[in-house]
Amino acid sequence: MNNKFDKLELLLKEKSITVSVAESCTGGNLSSLLTRNSGSSDYFDRGYITYSNEAKINMLGVSPNTINDFGAVSEQTATQMVQGVINNSSSSVAVAVTGIAGPTGGSILKPVGMVCFGFCILGAYFSTTEYFSGDRAQVITSSVDFVVDTLINELS
Repeated sequence: MNNKFDKLELLLKEKSITVSVAESCTGGNLSSLLTRNSGSSDYFDRGYITYSNEAKINMLGVSPNTINDFGAVSEQTATQMVQGVINNSSSSVAVAVTGIAGPTGGSILKPVGMVCFGFCILGAYFSTTEYFSGDRAQVITSSVDFVVDTLINELS
């Protein structure tokens, strides 16, 4: 195996697990990585790019109240996003990513590089917030890497 993505791909195939994703700040980069190899339909079901609040609400069933009360970049929103993915797919693993990739959009409470993740892995839901440094591309890459690392750790 020449990289960690190969390890994730092998784990998903060996365990006959399918994954679906909802992406906001990563803008499809996670889906692109998961579908880069031929045969990815064995483990990748679908991806939603829900960049706007309206898309999160309409496509994934995120509550407008959640976005109003906690913001689009929050673990509460990430959790509802991942629940929407599970409800609209046949996958047993789902991931949601919402954050502030920058260089604009940050605040004191929610700085550039703050990314919230929602996971559902074989029925177990959890969420986390990470803070990444660097420019927009680095925040996106770090976010995708974090998802891959988390899935490998949880599925191994």
